[in-house]
Amino acid sequence: MPAVKVGVREFREQIARFLEADTPIAVTRRGETLGVYVPTPRKPVKSADVGELKAAADRLAEALADMGEEEIVADFKEWRRARKGPTR
Repeated sequence: MPAVKVGVREFREQIARFLEADTPIAVTRRGETLGVYVPTPRKPVKSADVGELKAAADRLAEALADMGEEEIVADFKEWRRARKGPTR
């Protein structure tokens, strides 16, 4: 299967589309091949995985049921500040 040639800029701008492709992608700069992205075969989603995801979503919804939107946003902002560390 021949690789599709795309420039670095196009690859970067449309990476999501190329990552979903089934064909290899040759990434080039000024006509010179820099590398080749070769996609791996995707595994089908198992129904058990979907069920586990739904169960996790239900647990999250239950945990957040007593919190308002402002409280969630404030908690997230505080977590980000603490993660960044002290500011100078």
